[in-house]
Amino acid sequence: MAILGTYMVPHPPVIIPEIGKGEEQKIDKTTKAYEAVAKEIAQLKPETIVIISSHIEMYTDYFHIAPGDGATGDFAEFGAPEVKFDVKYDTELRDTLCAICEECNVKAGTLGQRMKELDHGSMVPLYFLQKEYGEKLPKMVRIGISGQMLHEHYRLGMLIKQMAEKLNRKIVVVASGDLSHRLSEASPYGYMKEGPEYDGKIMDIMEKGDFEELFSFEDDFCEKAGECGHRCFVMMAGVLDCIEVSAKKISYEGPFGIGYGVCGFTPVDEQVDCTERSFFDIYTNKIQAEVQKIREKEDEYVTLARTALEAFVRTKAITKVPKDASPELREQRTGAFVCIKKQGRLRGCIGTIEPVMGNVGEEIIMNAMSVAVRDSRFEPVTADELDMLTYTVDVLTTPEPVNSIDELDVKKYGIIVKSGDKRGVLLPDLDSVNTVDEQIRIAKMKARITDKDKFDIQRFKIVRHF
Repeated sequence: MAILGTYMVPHPPVIIPEIGKGEEQKIDKTTKAYEAVAKEIAQLKPETIVIISSHIEMYTDYFHIAPGDGATGDFAEFGAPEVKFDVKYDTELRDTLCAICEECNVKAGTLGQRMKELDHGSMVPLYFLQKEYGEKLPKMVRIGISGQMLHEHYRLGMLIKQMAEKLNRKIVVVASGDLSHRLSEASPYGYMKEGPEYDGKIMDIMEKGDFEELFSFEDDFCEKAGECGHRCFVMMAGVLDCIEVSAKKISYEGPFGIGYGVCGFTPVDEQVDCTERSFFDIYTNKIQAEVQKIREKEDEYVTLARTALEAFVRTKAITKVPKDASPELREQRTGAFVCIKKQGRLRGCIGTIEPVMGNVGEEIIMNAMSVAVRDSRFEPVTADELDMLTYTVDVLTTPEPVNSIDELDVKKYGIIVKSGDKRGVLLPDLDSVNTVDEQIRIAKMKARITDKDKFDIQRFKIVRHF
C-alpha cells in the first residue's frame, strides 16, 4: 500500500511554546491533536512525508515543488531562532512526480524558487514530527498551491498517488493550512459571516470524507471567508481518489478568530478501485454536462466563435463564415469581442473596437483564434480544456465621444480611454466593476495612462451573445 494516510493540519506559529509564551495554551486541543497525528505518522513508518503548504512559493498557473537535496529553516521571524529544522528531500520521488506532471500536461515543477528556507506552513507540522521522531525524520517532498482551478489541485494530488505507486514508495501526505481567518472580531483580519460558514462546512465534509463537496466552494465565498488551506485540502483529497477511506475529525477550535482543524484519513483498502470515489471524473463529467446544456442554447455568433477557436487549437485550421449564416454575420461590419470562461473564471478576452475584417463573422473568427493564443494574461488554450469552456460574443456599436462622466453607466456603456497613442478599453456590465470611477481607473491602468496625462473618453454599447 503506497498511501499510508493523509492529514489535514493547521500551522499557527503561536502553537510553538517558544513563540506562544503561554498563548499556546489557548489552543491546547490543537496541540494534543497534533501530537496524536505525529505519533500516528511515526507508527505508520512512511518512507517519505509529502507536505502540501499554502506558504510555499505560489504562482497563478504553476505548482512549485521545492528543489534541491533538502532545506533548513527556523522560527527567527517569529522570535524563536532556536527552533530549527534540517530536512532531506526524496529527490527520486520528487523528480518522478515532475516527470509525470510534464507527461500529463500539469503545470508543476521545481522552477521559480524564491525562498530557500523552510516556510512556517511546513515547519509547524515538522515541529511535532521532530518531537516524535527526534533527528531521524523521513525524507520529505514539499509542494505549494497555485492560482489554478480546484480540480487541477485535485489532479496533482492524483499524480502524487500515481508517483508513489510507480516507485512503490510508502508515503504520508500532510496538508498544512488554516481554515477561515475571519471567524470573529478577535481575528486581526476582522469578521465576515462567511468565516464560520466556511469552517462549519469544511469540517463537516472532512469528518465524512465526502471530498466531492470540496469542489463546490466558490472563489468569492472562499475569499470572503479568508480561508488559507482549501487548495491544500483539495490536493490532499486527490491523493485519495478512488480509495475508500476511514475519516476522523480529531479537533477543531478558533479562539483567536482563526480556524484550526485537524483531521485524519486512512485508506481502508487501497487495492480496491472504488469508482464511486472517483471524484475527479465525477466533477469533470458534471462540468462538461453543464457546459453542454449551455451550448445547446448558444446562438450562431457564439457557435461561430467556439468552432473557430476549437478548430484553431486542435489543428491550426482557419474557419470560414458559413454560407448559410445570417445576413448580419455576412454583411455587417463592426467591432466584436470574444470572451471565454472556464468554470466561471475568465480564461481570455480579446476584441476589436472598430472592424478590421470584411464582416462581423470574420471579425469573430479572428478574435476567437486570437483569444486562444494571444491574451498575454493567460497561457494559450489547450485541447484538453475545450470541453470546459463557455463563450460570449459582444458586438459593439460605433463609439461616441463623452463630454461628462454623467453620460457614463457601467452597466450600459463600455468605455475607451485615449491619451495620445495609448488606449484602454473596458466592456460594460463586468462583475468586478461597480462605479464609473472604477471603470475609468481600470481602463487607464490597462493603457498605462497616468493621472498626469490628459485623456479623452468614448463610450459604446454592446449586444451580448450567449
